[in-house]
Amino acid sequence: MEKVMMKLSGLTCPSCLSKIERAVGSLDGTDQIKVLFNAGKLKFTLDPDKTKTVDVKTAIEKMGYEVKEIKAKELN
Repeated sequence: MEKVMMKLSGLTCPSCLSKIERAVGSLDGTDQIKVLFNAGKLKFTLDPDKTKTVDVKTAIEKMGYEVKEIKAKELN
């Protein structure tokens, strides 16, 4: 499992949060999804054997948001 943080831009309203959380949550292997509106960040855990970070990035960008930065670290 990995803990992932993505810096986003394009978050304009609180409804963006639920849209992103639902989209990321629909991907296999994602869990503990939280969007921090004021910080413009998305945090979640990811099973890289089921879904890759790039797949999450693509899903977010298809919704019209920009992923500016991605940080991931492996959970032991």
